[in-house]
Amino acid sequence: MGPKTFQRTAVGLALAGTFALIVGTAEHLAADRGNAAAQTPVPVPSATIPTAPPTTSIHAAPAAALPDFSELVEKYGPAVVNIDVVQGTKTSARVPRLQGQDGEDLAPFFRHFPFQFQFPQPGPMRGLGSGFIVSPDGIILTNAHVVADADEVTVRLTDKREFKAKVLGSDKTTDIAVLKIDARNLPTVKAGDPSRIRVGEWVVAIGSQYGFENTVTSGIVSAKARTLPDESYVPFIQTDAAVNPGSSGGPLFNLRGEVIGITSQIFSRSGGYQGLAFAIPIDVAMQVKDQIQQHGKVSHGLLGVSVQEVNSALASNFGLKSPVGALVSSVQKGGPAAKAGIQPGDVIIKFNGRDINRSSELPPLVAALQPGSTATLEVWRNGGPKQLSVTVGKLEDKTTVASNDKEDTGKGLGIAVRALTAQEKRDNDLPSGVVVQDVAGSGPAARAGVQPGDVIVAVNNTPVNSVEQLRDLVKKSGKTMALPVQREDARIFIPVTVG
Repeated sequence: MGPKTFQRTAVGLALAGTFALIVGTAEHLAADRGNAAAQTPVPVPSATIPTAPPTTSIHAAPAAALPDFSELVEKYGPAVVNIDVVQGTKTSARVPRLQGQDGEDLAPFFRHFPFQFQFPQPGPMRGLGSGFIVSPDGIILTNAHVVADADEVTVRLTDKREFKAKVLGSDKTTDIAVLKIDARNLPTVKAGDPSRIRVGEWVVAIGSQYGFENTVTSGIVSAKARTLPDESYVPFIQTDAAVNPGSSGGPLFNLRGEVIGITSQIFSRSGGYQGLAFAIPIDVAMQVKDQIQQHGKVSHGLLGVSVQEVNSALASNFGLKSPVGALVSSVQKGGPAAKAGIQPGDVIIKFNGRDINRSSELPPLVAALQPGSTATLEVWRNGGPKQLSVTVGKLEDKTTVASNDKEDTGKGLGIAVRALTAQEKRDNDLPSGVVVQDVAGSGPAARAGVQPGDVIVAVNNTPVNSVEQLRDLVKKSGKTMALPVQREDARIFIPVTVG
């Protein structure tokens, strides 16, 4: 059996001739057949033959009517947009930049394949995704991976109008991006309450599947609060609504016409729909939107612990009545949890009054809090509950994504970077530094020889500890600078000329 593959669903107009279009017909459901008439037994003249008892009347169960989505689509479909992205030449240390027949980017198909190599791909690349309008003045939500590294973002409405969009902000942790187009009185969707959804209820997805604009599909909610590999801060909604590459960023509606989620990923071994799709709850997306609009960036809470599931054997060993909670396997030295007195072996059973039944429920609750806020925990320790209070720390962004207004994380270097984690610093014996995630092929850093995977430890001998500090140092450095870079086991200095 092949490896499981979770894939983002943004993609270019691709695979013509690879995927056959299959058009099928659906049989109409039979109408209610009504009540079966009771049969009267025929009298038998012979007394030696017993008379058969009357048969019981059997009522046919009425057939359940299938939902009609046409009014929902007619009312809210115009608020769903198609997003066309153009990227400049990039190199990547993780995903090969492959192109389809018309030059579209096929990298999302290979996001989790177990190979790592890099090569430059000349010329611009195009990609497609979806989004939806949440404000009549042109605020649009989509996935962060749809617009990552975009040089141009074009939004196309159902009435064929096109607008150049600005990326107001992008949050890699939740995979949410906020766009703005210069328009007024636009149709909008309304947000629902994901906490009210029930497994088994009908949902509708709209998106640009394989480039077929505003494709409508339906299904049911298959599960709630799913945790995916490397995506522990989002409690995904799982659905079996058909979702394919190009659907990323599109809305997931309930039958009331409310958006309950944003289509983000699919599980697939083929690159296409196989019955498992995952959406980001809309409340998570709206929190990100509000932070980006108010502060221009997104902050997430950090507890500073590693947790694992509690199974029956562990629950019995700890004296728990049932296998619930998040077992603390390690505590970050000097982190918020350590300062609050949380210890390895503690089982977090409540967080801010909410029961923690599974370990996967804890990270989204912590990430939703603002750094500096206070949270209360109930932990199970030495056979009994214990109350603790913790001041939430700040989760460092995995990646800071450059917006398409020509501003990059290196502010002129042409690179995307992220801060080193505490574990990476310990493993590589580095007191400071930021990791280069991506390099623009025509930027100053690329011309100087900076590569993805390099760790920039300083600018002109001033140590770099954060993305923001790198920006400030680059702005103050003038036209030339020296970058001490850690590359594998070697420390090298790279002279960079800006402008």
